[in-house]
This record gives sequence, structure tokens and C-alpha cells, in this order.
Amino acid sequence: MTRDPSMKAVGWARSLPLGSSVKAARDWTRGHLTALGWDRAAPDTADSVVLAVSELVTNAHVHARSDAQLILTWDEECLHVTVHDSSRRVPEQRRPDDGATGGRGLLLIDALADEVRTHPCPRGKDVTACFRPVPPGSAD
Repeated sequence: MTRDPSMKAVGWARSLPLGSSVKAARDWTRGHLTALGWDRAAPDTADSVVLAVSELVTNAHVHARSDAQLILTWDEECLHVTVHDSSRRVPEQRRPDDGATGGRGLLLIDALADEVRTHPCPRGKDVTACFRPVPPGSAD
């Protein structure tokens, strides 16, 4: 992950219709992380990004009952993972029961990402998680 002084940012976007596979979002994301070299240079961070994508797209499909627009933007400091859905309802962290099978997605994303923001939009909302790569063997 060497710095390219001519690059300001690079990004990719993918539409994931309601009912599409969340696995497709994970695989697509993993491919872009591999292209950035994160699979070798920051494998733990890459795994965290893929898990966050899975949770964010699932939330868009299940809770917002909406298509999901997945946008990855790398500015050489942070990978911004944004998922847009058509619900204006802002996500809320829940305190899941010990036996519950769900309700931990936002807690996971908050624990894995360096920063998480929600931005209301005229036609829904964006949830963005920022990830800064940590090379293997580095202290967090």
C-alpha cells in the first residue's frame, strides 16, 4: 500500500437489489480489497471491512426493506464503506438478549470501524464506516 502522490481518491459502486445475495456484496468487496493489496498488507482490517459490508447490506435489505447501494471510496488514509438505502429511519443500536440470533450488527460495525456516521438523504440514508488499514504485527 504505497502512496501514489497523483491519486486523490478511487471508488467503486454496486447496486444490490432487495433479495440479492449478501455474499455477492462480500465477494465484490473482497475483490476490491485484494486489488488494493489489503489481503496481504492488512488482512485483519480487510476481514473487518467484509464483515461490516455484510452487516450494512443485510440491514438495508432486512430493516429498510430496500435495495442497497454499496460504495467503497479509498483516499489513501481511509476506506469509506457506504451503504445507501431508501429508508429515512436512522439505525439504532439495540441491546440484544443473550439468546437472540440478531441485533448485534451495529455493535459489531462500531467495534470494527475507526468511525461510523449516518447521513439522512432526501431519498433515504447513508451509513458510512471508515477503516484505516493496520498492517499485520502493528499495534492498534
